[in-house]
Amino acid sequence: MRKSIPESWWAQLKLPVISAPMFLVSGPELVKNCCLNGVIGSFPAPNARLIEVLDHWMSQLNEELEHARVNDPNSKIAPWALNMVVHSSYSRLQDELSLIKKHQPQLVITSLGSPKLVVDIVHEYGGLVFSDVSDLKFAKKAAEAGVDGLILVASGAGGHAGQINSFAFVDMVRTFWDGIIVLAGSISTGKGVLAAQAAGADLAYMGTRFIVATESMANDEYREMLVEATQEDILLTDAFSGVSANMLKPSIKKAGLDPDQLVKKSKVDFDDMQKETNAKAWRDIWSAGHGVGSIDKIESTAAIVARLEVEYNEALQNINRNAGKLSTEKVN
Repeated sequence: MRKSIPESWWAQLKLPVISAPMFLVSGPELVKNCCLNGVIGSFPAPNARLIEVLDHWMSQLNEELEHARVNDPNSKIAPWALNMVVHSSYSRLQDELSLIKKHQPQLVITSLGSPKLVVDIVHEYGGLVFSDVSDLKFAKKAAEAGVDGLILVASGAGGHAGQINSFAFVDMVRTFWDGIIVLAGSISTGKGVLAAQAAGADLAYMGTRFIVATESMANDEYREMLVEATQEDILLTDAFSGVSANMLKPSIKKAGLDPDQLVKKSKVDFDDMQKETNAKAWRDIWSAGHGVGSIDKIESTAAIVARLEVEYNEALQNINRNAGKLSTEKVN
C-alpha cells in the first residue's frame, strides 16, 4: 500500500509546500509564520547553537501553534518539521534524538546519513520521517531504512544541491518507490508547485523563496542581494563544505574571494555547523537556488504564501482550460 500524506495534513495545508530548512536562515519565527499561513515550516537543528535553545524552540513551536489552533479551529495551520543531520560523526546526534522523543514533531527531515534511528523513534509516536537525497543511490538507501518520504534535491536547488533534472529524478525514483515524494530545486512560484505535482511529487520544497521573508533570520543585505540576483549569479561549488552547493557569486566577491579561484574543501565536517570559526562560509557567503529570477521583493511570509496561492490557482485554471480545449478537439 502506498504511503501518502495523511488526510489530517491536507486539512491543515493551503498549499502542498514545505518551506525548506535553511542553515542560519530558518528560525522559529519563520517556521511559525509558515505554519500559521498553511504551509509546512521547518528549520535545521544546528540553527539553535545550544541544545538548550533547541529545546526551547521546539517547545515554543508546539505551544504557540496549538494555542493558535484552539483560538481559531477553522483556520489552516500546518505542521512544523525539524531537520537533523544524522551522520554518526555528528556530536549532537543523541541529544537531538532525545528532544525528538520529548517534543514529538509530526515531521522530521533527515540529512547526510542513515535515517534508521530517527525512523524508529518517530514512528513509535506516529510521526513521519522524510529523508533528503540527491541521487538514486541515497534514495534507495533511505527507502530501505523505512522512511515515509523522499525529498529529491534536484539540480538548481539552493545550498547543497543534486545534479539530476527534477522531472527526470521523480521519474527514476518512481520506478522503485511508491511513497511520498517531495521535489526540491528551483521552485519559486505557485506554477512551479503545480508542476511538481504534475510530475508525480506530492509536495514542493521551497527554500530560496522564503529567504526574503521578513520573519527569516537572513539579514537585509542578503535579502536585497536575492531580489537583485539572476540565475547567472549562482555558482555551484564544493569550496565551503566539501559538498557541492549553489552559492551567490556577489556574496563570495563581497567576502574578498574570487569565484573563479575557489578550492574544494578537503574534509566534510558535520560539526562545522556548530563552530563560530566556520561562520564566514555560511554567515557571510550566502546560498540561493536557480529560482532567484522570480523573486522581486522583500515581503512577509503571509504575503509570499498569498502570492503562491494566486499563482497556483491561476496555473490550475489554465491547465483546466487547455485540457478542455484538447477534449473538444478530440471530439471534433
